[in-house]
Amino acid sequence: MDVTLHLAQDPEADELLGRSPLAALVGMLLDQQVPMEWAFKGPRTIADRLGADDLDAHEIAAQDPEAFAGLLSEKPAVHRYPGSMAKRIQQLCQYLVEHYDGSAELVWKGVDDGRELLKRLEALPGFGKQKAQIFLALLGKQLDVRPKGWREAAGAYGEAESFRSVADITGPESLTKVRAHKQEMKAAAKAAKAGGK
Repeated sequence: MDVTLHLAQDPEADELLGRSPLAALVGMLLDQQVPMEWAFKGPRTIADRLGADDLDAHEIAAQDPEAFAGLLSEKPAVHRYPGSMAKRIQQLCQYLVEHYDGSAELVWKGVDDGRELLKRLEALPGFGKQKAQIFLALLGKQLDVRPKGWREAAGAYGEAESFRSVADITGPESLTKVRAHKQEMKAAAKAAKAGGK
């Protein structure tokens, strides 16, 4: 992996996301209940606070949980819920150490079937079906990981020019389109909920 992503809208954070499979996975894990840019800037912030140039699953998995939570809680906090996200990141890293020798890239490297890759992503701690499909779409659309049937396995997120998720963000203009789509979805869900009462 060595591409330029534009998910954090911050050159240093995006550079790390583009070269580090673990950073990309951690950014995806953090992408909930906070703005996308904040989530995807998190891996760079964590690496900086660890005094490292990249994230290391073995190192993070072995961290004292309280100390690691404290690291994410320092101002500015890495996430709105730094304690629970610190725990999730450590669980993800422990899973990667146990199942993939600590190498996030091995989750997808050599996988030649989109459904199999989706299954592997869904097995990651903190990754439900939707998050796994979005990450699969990101792998296919921007990171050149395209096993057979990846678009189908990614569902609507795999559609070309869909502007549904982080998988479609390549700069400020596409970020605006993805934000607009998310707002439409929230409004539709709210209207449906109100209509159901």
